[in-house]
Amino acid sequence: MALSDDQLERYARHIILKEVGGPGQQKLMSAKVLVIGAGGLGSPLLMYLAAAGVGTLGIIDDDEVTLSNLQRQIIHQTPSIGKTKTQSAEETLETINPEINVITHPLRLGTDNAEDIIKHYDIVADGCDNFTTRFLVNDTCLKLKKPLISGALSQFDGQLATFKGYETGLPCYRCLVPDHPTGILSCAEAGILGAVAGVVGTMQAVEVIKEILVLGDSLAGKLLIYDALTATSRKISLPKDPGCKYCNS
Repeated sequence: MALSDDQLERYARHIILKEVGGPGQQKLMSAKVLVIGAGGLGSPLLMYLAAAGVGTLGIIDDDEVTLSNLQRQIIHQTPSIGKTKTQSAEETLETINPEINVITHPLRLGTDNAEDIIKHYDIVADGCDNFTTRFLVNDTCLKLKKPLISGALSQFDGQLATFKGYETGLPCYRCLVPDHPTGILSCAEAGILGAVAGVVGTMQAVEVIKEILVLGDSLAGKLLIYDALTATSRKISLPKDPGCKYCNS
């Protein structure tokens, strides 16, 4: 289907990129991406994917917006306090790009619903804040053979990786974190520099778009670590764990 005049104008800066062009923009418009968590990472991630014209965005979050969220969760505004995060996010995305389809899942992802939800999407982007959900998302994406772009934050740094453990030689999230770690503090306990979430969440959006367009070098098999205090980032190899019982089964 040809792009409309409004779409040609809206996505003009994409279309003039020879690596994207009209066909690439149509790929974005046909893509279905599920974002887990409409918080610090999910906020810039969702906003940039909406602006890019990703045709269907699913949002999973069972929380409500609170005043303390607003320091870093930029998809929500002060009048949104008390609303569900999915509703607040949907309202913001509507103002950014009314052409896209937003599907809200105001619930907690669990073993009883993960597969039924994730199977409808092409790519999953995980910005949740607990290891139980991270493990569940990894295991479900492995089973359904869905690319997983995973971000994580701490006080002044973040990390990012793409997981395709269903492909030969590539690791899954469990190769990096096989079991629940101990002594990890939440943002509420340890604090976080709000803008760090914006940096990592935006990089996460870039990796999602790259996977849709098959553009550049995938982060599959690598781990990107960003340190805000030193203004540096480094990329390290992330090998497949030959003993991983999840992606080697």
